[in-house]
Amino acid sequence: MTEGKKKLTKADRIKQMRVPVVDGALAHRVPAGQVLTERFPILHEGEVPEYNLDEWTLRVFGAVGEERIFRFKELQALPQTQVLVDIHCVTRWSKLDTAWEGVRFRDFLEHMNIKPEGRFVMLYADQDYETNIALDDLLGDDILLAMKYDGEPLSPKHGWPLRLVIPHRYFWKSAKWLRGIEFMKEDREGFWERNGFHNEADPFREERFSGEALPIPEDEWEKKEFD
Repeated sequence: MTEGKKKLTKADRIKQMRVPVVDGALAHRVPAGQVLTERFPILHEGEVPEYNLDEWTLRVFGAVGEERIFRFKELQALPQTQVLVDIHCVTRWSKLDTAWEGVRFRDFLEHMNIKPEGRFVMLYADQDYETNIALDDLLGDDILLAMKYDGEPLSPKHGWPLRLVIPHRYFWKSAKWLRGIEFMKEDREGFWERNGFHNEADPFREERFSGEALPIPEDEWEKKEFD
């Protein structure tokens, strides 16, 4: 080992991931209470699922004219869109200019007959995860049913083969391992929403919690695995 240098521990490397927000040109892109990182922390509940794409399906049901089951190849055959977006996690990390590719959600809706009363959406994902969102929040240019990240298929830990990307909400709304989309007449809380997290989850309003702040250490994300 070169004299004067030491091998960096994982903790050292994580500390180097932090990028203080001092550039005024970036300030409007980073919500209050967030820390920039150039890496991609990995956070989820449960084990990383394994799939056989020949058996994988996405179910769309609820307030629709007809329930539909999509195979992965069908989604791949739909027009693909690339977006470059900033993402923000409730555990206080933000990552700028992330590149995703997939089916724009509003384009996906063209293949569905959504009833007028289907104004809310529940997203179902493995393992036994669900999160809710208003349909209006899924109609923007940058909302994707994403299959690729940074030009490559999603890694299993980041949601392969399909995840939702909703960049204007805290990232727990961007469900990984998406398997079902239910259109609903009334809103209903998902997993984290039932457990003290805010229903709307707007990062720029710091809508982290529905009541008192939950005991999540500000450096919790630094203890997780990352790419």
